Amino acid sequence: MEQFLLLATVYLITMVIAVPVSARLGLGSVLGYLICGILIGPVMHLTGSEMTELQHFAEFGVVMMLFLIGLELEPRSLWNMRHKLLGLGGAQIGLTMALITVVALAFGQSWQIAVALGMILSLSSTAIVLQTLTEKGLMQTAGGRSSFAVLLTQDIAVIPMIALMPLLTTGAGHGGDGHTEEHLGQAFMAGLPGWAATLTTLAAVLVVILIGQYVIRPVFRFVVASHLHEMETAMSLLIVVGIASLMILVGLSPALGTFLAGVMLAGSEFRHALESHIEPFKGLLLGLFFITVGAGMDFGMLAQDPVPILTATALLIAGKWGVLWLIARTGKMKRHDRSLFTLSLAQAGEFGFVLVSFAVSLAILPGNLARATLLVIALSMLATPLLFILHEQWMRRFADTTGDKGDLAEDIRDQQPIIIAGIGRFGQVINRMVTMSGFQTTVLDHDLKLIQLMRHFGFKGYFGDPTRPEILTAAGLNNARILVAALDDPAANLKLINYARERRPDLHIIARARDRVNVYQLYAAGADDIVRETFDSSLRAARYVLENAGLSEYEASELEKIYYRLDRASLRELAEVWQPGVPLDENPAYMQRSHEMNRTLESALMERFANSLGSGHEPDGDEAEDEPEHGLRRNRDRARPGGRF
Repeated sequence: MEQFLLLATVYLITMVIAVPVSARLGLGSVLGYLICGILIGPVMHLTGSEMTELQHFAEFGVVMMLFLIGLELEPRSLWNMRHKLLGLGGAQIGLTMALITVVALAFGQSWQIAVALGMILSLSSTAIVLQTLTEKGLMQTAGGRSSFAVLLTQDIAVIPMIALMPLLTTGAGHGGDGHTEEHLGQAFMAGLPGWAATLTTLAAVLVVILIGQYVIRPVFRFVVASHLHEMETAMSLLIVVGIASLMILVGLSPALGTFLAGVMLAGSEFRHALESHIEPFKGLLLGLFFITVGAGMDFGMLAQDPVPILTATALLIAGKWGVLWLIARTGKMKRHDRSLFTLSLAQAGEFGFVLVSFAVSLAILPGNLARATLLVIALSMLATPLLFILHEQWMRRFADTTGDKGDLAEDIRDQQPIIIAGIGRFGQVINRMVTMSGFQTTVLDHDLKLIQLMRHFGFKGYFGDPTRPEILTAAGLNNARILVAALDDPAANLKLINYARERRPDLHIIARARDRVNVYQLYAAGADDIVRETFDSSLRAARYVLENAGLSEYEASELEKIYYRLDRASLRELAEVWQPGVPLDENPAYMQRSHEMNRTLESALMERFANSLGSGHEPDGDEAEDEPEHGLRRNRDRARPGGRF
């Protein structure tokens, strides 16, 4: 126990120091994690026999990442990607395997070893590439989406690679290095006839799809009904771990299984809640995975034969880059997308570790060649963050020389421009009008019954507490243009606006206010447009009273407009003397100003009403500009927090 705690302390200390420093230097967190692993392993020699088990545990970070990616893709989106999956992904795997196989044969390797190396080195690092693309905001570019399509195809291709690997065995028997338990699923599949193995694979995939479509949703509703946040987290983990275990039992990729489950849940009301629960575990486990990659690098072999190892790594990156460039050129990618596509996928991947281990257990790869291959894979992964930096430098130089800086982001899509937090009696009217006008919204609410009711009427919404930062981030706060804070609870609404304004100073926030005091609070928090929830309806009711009291419809309507403008003006002035935390009746300045305005309100109302009736036409100019708003509006021309209403 003491040794475990000591090792955990060392891991955390190196992470806390190296990763932020790497991120601050613009190198990205992935390179920081790899440096941590190198310091812990080859430099400080603090790792031991536990590293293999730790690496298997950390690989669940990749599994969780694929699950989260699946949550971003509905089945229709996946079907729309079929041409990229078969075209870009299939071409990359086929051409890279052929190139590496030919090179290995040229260096005197047997055809079995050459084909195995082609399979192993044709794969790229899903973990590093997707993590870096997400960090740098490149996932929604054309180059980022093409890279994702290739990575997804590679993850799927791991299944037939594992199935075909036993056909390459030389007949010398298994390596007997303790891999029996690790590959229990593959051993089970290998013992079945071909038709039975195929049916088992299809059945496992079908079970995952059915579980994602029909089982998880009702179970998650049952868990949510308990109102225990930790049970929601446990349920989210159960989904990932359970499906991964099922896939391992039948010898399939757990990452593929969780990806399919994520796709099935992409359109569910629990999508953002699942993201918020899984994201912290994914981040930690992915970081741990990168550390184990760095710690497992055999620098002793590198020191003995540096030239062959480094040459092989450079040739691998150059060869894969050439294949990717040819594919991108044939696919007529734009120059900046082509650069991202080729440089981001030019390394080997983490699934290569699995395939090398499997090839050793089948006596396909000899021990020395296997260790050298693992080192080449790790070095190429270590070089990946540097390739991304090279891409950024190249693109910056390209933008400077062409003067076309705006074109670099032309393919970035704003998928969720409007976030509506709260879908009660106030928010649902806003959402219906906005969506029926042709705009896309993301609706969040912590009331599951309201979300389900919305979906029955054809409006999509997501379950989750909008005041939680991870929920807002999952809903697209970083890319949104407008946030509508329409929660029933004024305190929660205020908390939401405070966080959103801190994260996004440029975000336009429209806020629901319960009363005047709430208006002042929301304005101080940074809301742009503040609407009192009952003000408009109260004015209408007062207008109906005036109509039935003897005034004409025109007279009552004019009085309504005049009262609105006067009340709004008074609200602006009172907001200047309002003090947070001080009751209104204990604020002398506020009370004095309120009494003064009340005394002049009636005379001003009647005077302006008489003038309006005498003119016989609608107000224009500044008065007409104010009419659509039934609350307060921040003047965007002045800096916060001293702006005018």
